[in-house]
Amino acid sequence: MRADRLLSLLLLLQNRGRMTAPELAAELEVSVRTVYRDVEALGASGVPVRADRGPAGGYRLMDGYRTRLTGLTDAEAASLFLVGAPGPARELGLGAVLATAQLKLQAALPAGPADRARLVRDRFHLDAPAWFRDADPVPHLAAVAAAVWEQRAVRVEYRRWSGEVRQRELHPLGVVLKGGIWYLVAAPAGEGVRTYRVSRLLSVGETGEGFERPAGFELAAYWEESSRRLEAALRQGVARLRVSPRARRLLPVQFGAPGVRALEGAGPADGDGWAEVELPVESQAVAVGDLLRLGAEAEVLGPPELRSAVAAAVAALAGRYAVPVAPVAPVAPVAPVAPVAPVVPVAPVPSVPAAGVDGSV
Repeated sequence: MRADRLLSLLLLLQNRGRMTAPELAAELEVSVRTVYRDVEALGASGVPVRADRGPAGGYRLMDGYRTRLTGLTDAEAASLFLVGAPGPARELGLGAVLATAQLKLQAALPAGPADRARLVRDRFHLDAPAWFRDADPVPHLAAVAAAVWEQRAVRVEYRRWSGEVRQRELHPLGVVLKGGIWYLVAAPAGEGVRTYRVSRLLSVGETGEGFERPAGFELAAYWEESSRRLEAALRQGVARLRVSPRARRLLPVQFGAPGVRALEGAGPADGDGWAEVELPVESQAVAVGDLLRLGAEAEVLGPPELRSAVAAAVAALAGRYAVPVAPVAPVAPVAPVAPVAPVVPVAPVPSVPAAGVDGSV
């Protein structure tokens, strides 16, 4: 809406001072020509916008002018809970709303706290997703979030981890961003609360019906308890390993918190720097793949069945990657060499005086 954009433009100039038309266009996600028109509209409405020419020019408000139009809408107030995560806010469809709410807050603050808020924004940034992993495509996240906000039931198609596709009617209770991955917490009609990965939603449709949230349900408490149950279900055993100094550095990176705990209980290092650790692992099939990521920097000592499974996997890899050696042709025997006759010493030749230039000796 143009009115919202004009207010955002006004607040940008009030909070940041002089800004060029391209800078305003980038902030408002419009064209430079639209900025020119909006500045003219602000001036026509009585806002004292000044245009300074030259390399250091731009638009600014007349000295001493401040607007008090800083009331937050419901959506803007709600978006402030995502102030540290602008990327997720955009995925939820709240990017522009969050930006406007931040501008209003800055405009409402007196000079000292407002300057402090700008310093914090310039010096601290939260980037939630993990390294070296692309974010999941979540084309239905906005629809799911809208259903959560408005407390409406939805009918979804969902692909399970096994590949099976199911249709369910869900009562969406909340969304959670964990390690850059979005999850939907919802209750299937007539069942208990469950967790669904948003990227596996194939379709989301409204049923047109509302629902009642479970009495006493708290999203944060549910997620914490659910995470504990998942961790306990996944970590089904403990592997006893002998690890090199390099593997000890890799454990926290590749195994997260279990790797950190394994290092905390590590035994003393031997002369080569290798030490024994106990690492919680998932099922044997998963554990084999996880432990092979450590390569030759780790040796599985137990349990015996896990050691055997890793050994079998290593043997299969060795057989798959072994390069056959071409047979070498036999070399023909070399004929014996005849003995060499002894060398007869030569009598020394007497030296002859060198001739002079005129032939004299």
